[in-house]
Amino acid sequence: MEREKNCCFTGHRRIPESDGLWIRRRLREEILSLAEKGVTGFLTGGALGFDTMAAQEVVRIRAMGLPTLRLTLVLPYVGQESQWSERDASVYRGLLRQADQVVYMGQEYRKGCMFQRNRYLVDHSAYCICYQVKDRGGTAYTSRYAQEQGLCVRNLAEVTFRKEQD
Repeated sequence: MEREKNCCFTGHRRIPESDGLWIRRRLREEILSLAEKGVTGFLTGGALGFDTMAAQEVVRIRAMGLPTLRLTLVLPYVGQESQWSERDASVYRGLLRQADQVVYMGQEYRKGCMFQRNRYLVDHSAYCICYQVKDRGGTAYTSRYAQEQGLCVRNLAEVTFRKEQD
């Protein structure tokens, strides 16, 4: 996996329904822009909300004529969807089938597995697209870590890049 050609996603699990369409549109724009720069690998943590939206957009864009895009699901543990609603679990299982690669941090839940997943996403990427509106929690941790590691971070909840890269 070439880090320079990879982008990870991180974002909140709960997204207001009224924001869903514009977030998907912005995701599509960012993915297409990165694809033009040669980015082909997209890594997502497989959580509900933003992670799921991002994975769905990668799959959509790939089906619409960019078959070189690769989706990697980086998951904290096997069976994370076991406590989810049937609808959400079904969407998740569909994404598992459509992913080019699935990486598990462990076989079962353990303390720290979410942070391990988040660090893996960043450590294997040069770009990070996030949807962050709160300054605490996993999304804030991951976007801060991405900035510290020198990734080009694009927060869809903001207007400008936090760090510009050519």
